[in-house]
Amino acid sequence: MATTPAPDTAPAGIPEGTAAPADAPAGAPADTQRTRLSKTAVVGRAIVLADAEGLDALTIRRLAQELGVTPMALYWHFRNKEELLSGLAEQFWSEIDTDVDEAAPWPAQLRALLESLVRVLRAHPSASQLLIAGEKQSPAALEATEVTLEVLRRGGFDPQHASAVARSALWTGLMLAMSEPGYGPSLTEADRAEHQRRSRIRLAMLPPDRYPCLVEAAEPMTAGDDPDFHYRFGIDVFIRGVQAMAGQHEPVPTTREG
Repeated sequence: MATTPAPDTAPAGIPEGTAAPADAPAGAPADTQRTRLSKTAVVGRAIVLADAEGLDALTIRRLAQELGVTPMALYWHFRNKEELLSGLAEQFWSEIDTDVDEAAPWPAQLRALLESLVRVLRAHPSASQLLIAGEKQSPAALEATEVTLEVLRRGGFDPQHASAVARSALWTGLMLAMSEPGYGPSLTEADRAEHQRRSRIRLAMLPPDRYPCLVEAAEPMTAGDDPDFHYRFGIDVFIRGVQAMAGQHEPVPTTREG
């Protein structure tokens, strides 16, 4: 049915739900200028925007502008921002590598899962906030949880303790990402450096007779020049703690079907 285009509809020659590539040459055939707007493309651009400017900056209207389409074009895939955020969360969960080496000792398998989670969180500044708030019921989230529980069952944990450790593993990854010195999804490098400098000065100027250890540790407490150490140390502490607890349980043989 023909309709009169509204002022914010897609440009003439580009159907709603499609966008012309920025580098398409002028006068090129329509088929080469148009790129169909897939759900994957929408989520991908949304992640870029959220990582760069934060989740608050991510709106349907802003995302449509970034993609060169009208907001209505995005409603084919996501009816509202809540559904869009669920799509982002599913993508983040799917990036976790759950293909563990079952021939490796179970602590190495658990470490691999946690390290993969941390890599995703470090690559996407917007992921931590989203995974904290979002439901953990998407297919990719369920798969990551299932594999983690299997690893822990092989380590001798019963369902109750395996569940507790699996939850703690997620929160450990989130805590490490959000406690990295200078963490701030929307901070520039200059802002982050200035924040760390001020924090360091505040600690160094504390009364040394009352806070001698804090004054002594002002530099390492606020340093952000070695984030790899921050994550490696945090993961080591978690894995060694879980291993110590595992000594209280008998190993439970567990294998996946199919």
